[in-house]
Amino acid sequence: MNVSSNCSIRSPELYHRVCLFELALYKVIFFIGALFNALALWVLFCKIKEWTETRVYVINLVFADCFVICTLPFRAYLLWNKSARDVLCQFTETMYFINMSVSTYAITFISADRYIAIKHPLKARAFRSPSKAALLCGLLWVSGIIGATAQIRQSQSTLCFQKDTTVPAALSLLSMFFIFILPLATLTFCSTEAIRSLKRCLNTNSPEEKPIQKAVHIIYANLIVFLVCFLPVFFGLLARFVTDSIGATRFMLHVMKNISPMTRCVATSNCCLDSVCHYFVTKEFHEALLPSKTSSEKTDQLHPLQTHTC
Repeated sequence: MNVSSNCSIRSPELYHRVCLFELALYKVIFFIGALFNALALWVLFCKIKEWTETRVYVINLVFADCFVICTLPFRAYLLWNKSARDVLCQFTETMYFINMSVSTYAITFISADRYIAIKHPLKARAFRSPSKAALLCGLLWVSGIIGATAQIRQSQSTLCFQKDTTVPAALSLLSMFFIFILPLATLTFCSTEAIRSLKRCLNTNSPEEKPIQKAVHIIYANLIVFLVCFLPVFFGLLARFVTDSIGATRFMLHVMKNISPMTRCVATSNCCLDSVCHYFVTKEFHEALLPSKTSSEKTDQLHPLQTHTC
């Protein structure tokens, strides 16, 4: 198998192993993500009848993850055979960046919606509705398409998925702020405040203790998944920005070029982890996938994200 010029820079043996590892991870992510997201789409469109804010956000999240997964075979092909930035490469880059940004913000919207429902239940009636959630997601898709298209068209790099070193420093920092820092800060704030509010409601004598604890665990899990998937990419981009700014040595640039594919794989694995979290986020997934319960059991089992705020 001939390795592309992407894998032929300094220390080709090491980069060859990196490329093999990246390709293997993409295969795993593709098959697992395709299976889980197909199941999620089946539940969302065939099993769930009621439209809720959470359902709208999760549907957009699943579609974004599906589009990212669809780009993986093309990324693998370009990695080994088509390193030049031709039409296929630009299309794949655009699709990847659009849907990764939409996926990031969809997770953030779910967290913010949960925060409003738990922390401000009275105001939630004015701010939350399926139509408003759909409008917000529509604006998100338009913004993602415009931003990613402009970024790809202005790129001066010669290799596919290669960092454009001609981008001004201010623009790189602005891009990192909107793509990573703002969603991360919003998600962290909403999650910690929602957890703090729920923990104040805990009472050993309260019948809602178990649902509240479950809600806390769900919020923790979603926050951890986001941090594990996207923090490595952010730190990788930040390190690359610093090394480019201070004039790094060739060795440091070589290290960064080997680390970047790994962080991209970790971020892409979010497409699989999101699908796992879908089951825990909405009560509709429980009702669609678990055996049917009696009406009394359904009444007794409160949905953890619909608990009242103390």
